[in-house]
Order: sequence, then C-alpha cells, then structure tokens
Amino acid sequence: MMTTTQSIKLYTFGYKELRTYLFAALFVVGNILLPQLCHLLPQGGLTWLPIYFFTLVAAYKYGWKVGLLTAVASPVINNLLFGMPGAAMLPIILVKSALIVAAATVATKVFKQYFGILTVAAVVVAYQLVGSLIEWGMTASLTAAVQDLTIGLPGILLQIVAGYLVIKKLS
Repeated sequence: MMTTTQSIKLYTFGYKELRTYLFAALFVVGNILLPQLCHLLPQGGLTWLPIYFFTLVAAYKYGWKVGLLTAVASPVINNLLFGMPGAAMLPIILVKSALIVAAATVATKVFKQYFGILTVAAVVVAYQLVGSLIEWGMTASLTAAVQDLTIGLPGILLQIVAGYLVIKKLS
C-alpha cells in the first residue's frame, strides 16, 4: 500500500492570544456534540471514543496549547453537563487526552510539516498503547485497560481516517 505525505500548515498559539481560547472553545464544542451523537447508539461512547476526536485535531493542527485546553476542558465539561464520562473514568480520560496532545506534539516535531495518514495513525496508536498501560496501572484491570483497543477499535480507526481528513481539510 502506497501512502503519500504532504506539507501542511501547522500553528502554535500562545496562552496570551485570544485565538488560542477561541480555537479551543470551538474544539471543546465539537467534543461535546460528537459524544452526544455517539451516545445515541448502544455503547456509542465505548465503541466510537468520541471524546478524543477533536482533541487530536486541535493538538495536531493548532499546537499543544490549544490541544491541552481542549483535552482538559472537554471531558470535564461533558461530565458536569451530562455525567459522561462518569467521574470514575475522568482521570484516565484526562490522561489519555493529555497523551494525545503529547503524541501529536512529538509527531509534528519529528515529521516537521510532512503529514500523512501514517503520522496520524502513529499519534493514535501511541496514545492508546501508553494510555492502556497507564490505565492498567491505575485500575489493576487488564480488561478495562484494553477496552479501548477491543470495543473501541472502530473509534480508533475513525480517529485515524477522519482525523487525517479533517486536519488535511483545515490545511
């Protein structure tokens, strides 16, 4: 299978810039709406992992500061408004969300501005594998730790494919 990479425009905004907060707010809204849509389906949240999608896009395209604001605010606001994710799951979701930001930041530095579906896949696989290990350590449950990798496989694939397409479209 042949894959192509392309150059895309990436941004890094500072915390003193209004657009940092505007972009983060936009992505938080996405991370509120998408989970609500997914939760209309049986096990929609567990299957589609929607809380991570716009964090991935925010961190990859607009930098770690927009990504981190999105990563922290999205699950907390969702929990406060809708009780989902549940309070017990909030710590691991926050960890995995922060890992997306870290993985996207590393990917944009390592691959510079060369962008392809494989770089997005590397970000998603990295945060999921490391996040699963951390979740295993936090919960002492291997079953809970690999749930995103088993039940959530459609969501992982969606993050890779749709994440790539959305980031590419924003370029």
